[in-house]
Order: sequence, then C-alpha cells, then structure tokens
Amino acid sequence: MAEKILIVDDQFGIRILLNEVLQKEGYETYQASNGAQALEIVDRYSPDLVLLDMKIPGMDGIEILKRMKQKDPDIRVIIMTAYGELDMIQEAKELGVLTHFAKPFDIDDIRNAVKQYIS
Repeated sequence: MAEKILIVDDQFGIRILLNEVLQKEGYETYQASNGAQALEIVDRYSPDLVLLDMKIPGMDGIEILKRMKQKDPDIRVIIMTAYGELDMIQEAKELGVLTHFAKPFDIDDIRNAVKQYIS
C-alpha cells in the first residue's frame, strides 16, 4: 500500500506541483487549502506525512499543527514557510515537526526529505 501524504497550502500552484511530484514517486496524495479541510483529511485518511504551509488564512499553521498532534501525537509533519519567522519555526519544532523548508524551496529537497521521513 502506498504511503499517504497530505499537502496543506492555500496556494493552488504549490499544491499542484507537490501533488504531481509526489504522485510520480508513488505516494497517495491528498490536498487541503485550509485548516478545516486538513483536519478532516487527517481524521478520514490518517496520512503518513503532512507537508504543512505555515501561512494559511483562517487557521494558521501552528494551530493546524497543534490540532493534528491532538488527533495523532505521532503524525509526521514537515513545515513550509515563505517567511523567516524564526519563532514560528521554533514553536513548530517544539511541537514535533521533522524539518522545515523556506519558500521558494527546491523541489528535489522536498522529495528527498519526504523519502527520508516517510520510511
């Protein structure tokens, strides 16, 4: 069975890019454009890994991360942020994220991190 990856980003283009790249690698992918969708997918499909953008309108990445960890303390999360917000990255790390990427990111770096953390 293919590992499941949830891509959470309010930017359509980034979701599509990550979705395409990760599906080519053989992963089953899900997409969410906001926190409510992301949490619903976590409930329904229990993804093996989440790629989470930290700047999402409505519920921000830290809030989404906290709620995901409440549902599944062992959920594996990689965060993405367009901003050099060190306190947000630090808080996310304290909440247990695996690593973070600054946008714009190198797609090969993301692909390699996914391979590293999903097995």
